[in-house]
Amino acid sequence: MNTDINRLSAVDRTDLALAVAVFEAGSLIGAARALAMEPPAVSKKLAQLESRLGFELFHRSTRRLQISSDGVAFVRQARHVLAAFAQLAEHMLDRHDGLRGPIRLACSFGFGRHVLAPLLASFQAENPLIQIQLQLVDHLPDLLAQGFDAAVWLWNPKQSNLRVQTLARNHRVLVAAPSYVKRAGVPRTPQELTQHPCLVVREADQIPSLWTLEALGKKRSCAARETFSVRVAGPLSSNSGEVVRDWALAGHGIMLRSMWDVHDALKRRELVQVLPDWGIRDADVHWVLPPRSTDMPRPQRLKQLHQHLGLALQAYAWNQALR
Repeated sequence: MNTDINRLSAVDRTDLALAVAVFEAGSLIGAARALAMEPPAVSKKLAQLESRLGFELFHRSTRRLQISSDGVAFVRQARHVLAAFAQLAEHMLDRHDGLRGPIRLACSFGFGRHVLAPLLASFQAENPLIQIQLQLVDHLPDLLAQGFDAAVWLWNPKQSNLRVQTLARNHRVLVAAPSYVKRAGVPRTPQELTQHPCLVVREADQIPSLWTLEALGKKRSCAARETFSVRVAGPLSSNSGEVVRDWALAGHGIMLRSMWDVHDALKRRELVQVLPDWGIRDADVHWVLPPRSTDMPRPQRLKQLHQHLGLALQAYAWNQALR
């Protein structure tokens, strides 16, 4: 036992960073690039670390590098320790120097580009010592593993290890262009959507042609939690919500789309709601935080950004319209 403790006492923070870098890069050359070191120096430092530990972290050959079972456990704990170091440094920085340092966020493409990005720019302008990196993605990433501080996400991911707070309300609603309505009329019930060309956003992990609509309760005849599933079809579909929205604006059919994206077009009468008492409530805007690796408080700059976004999004017209 004492021997194991002595071995670990000889490991420092740079050793931990080295092991994590080799694992994440998958090669010594990649780790050297990430650490701004020469490959021979990385190889030598890794060998010295393994010698001190008394076990091999990575199996190495001329063609491949593969992590060992001991290496998996070591890298997992190394990540936690490095995260604790980083959080401690951030906590002390916040105490003495105010709001400064990096924030790394994930968000979906459409909302991130059109709504979130301007809000982040205004927050950074008010806090010039903060650096914000916004990563636009198709699917919610593993926030902890990929080093994100938070995500701004439509729809609740409903993962027990994530902390999720609602920033703004948002429904998905059925819309079409006035030119389409004039030409083809409108459905009177959800079932009649099968008689219309529907513009579908296709995603790999969903069944896009099945729309499960909820009664939004605007009429007494609609029970608050009444739902209706309808399989829709049409000649046009895309994995891009913006493309589908443009098709709807051009009068090619009926679309199911988030209120944040169509509210302005509805106000300008470029689109009109179809079946206004039906939609989907599941599209609220959420602030999503990764699991905590330590008891250290989250950086104050992250808390301030959360408050900034909450206040700004509450003021948006689409959110006001849903109240």
